[in-house]
Amino acid sequence: MALIFRWSAEKIQILPRAMGRIIAWLSGVSVSIVGQELLEQGTPYIFAANHQSQFDIFVLQGYLGWDFRWLAKLELFKIPVFGQAMRLAGYIPVDRAHGRKALKSLDQAARRIADGASVVIFPEGTRSPDGRLGQFKAGAMVLAIRAGVPVVPVAIIGTHQVLPKSRLLVRPGRVEIRLGVPVSTSEYTVKQKQELAERLQGMVAELLKGK
Repeated sequence: MALIFRWSAEKIQILPRAMGRIIAWLSGVSVSIVGQELLEQGTPYIFAANHQSQFDIFVLQGYLGWDFRWLAKLELFKIPVFGQAMRLAGYIPVDRAHGRKALKSLDQAARRIADGASVVIFPEGTRSPDGRLGQFKAGAMVLAIRAGVPVVPVAIIGTHQVLPKSRLLVRPGRVEIRLGVPVSTSEYTVKQKQELAERLQGMVAELLKGK
């Protein structure tokens, strides 16, 4: 354990990537990804993905092919050992409290992203109960606009069949990750967060259709 705590965030990221691939392999799930050529190396992104299943997390960790961090609620960082490991892995804490604390937390997260830390968000806010795309929450766009980095629409296809919300056991199957053209946030203000949410939702919907 002490050795792990001396690792850099980049080295620690190897563990969840390997774990994601191992879990998919053991579950009999094959994963493919298209659209990686649309991304520019060295550029931080916010990946906005649809959320069909808990299996989305393993799929993205193992196969997205991009160094990214997860956002996590502040309370988790206070758990002994676990919280320290999250900090070492570069996870970004978000205070869900209302008022100034929440705004300060959001600004800190935005600065981390602007400094080069890509993240994945699920703008629907929860898993889809039936596999269909839900409405993107405008609040999820605030972080992207404040960070000022491009947002990549991501469509995950097949995880609802592999592990729907109502099941505990994984079914073997195929999953595909489709990346869309990154959307610049420089033309948006926080007041236009709903417009950005609707634009990204539409792009993910098109990717799900194969367009």
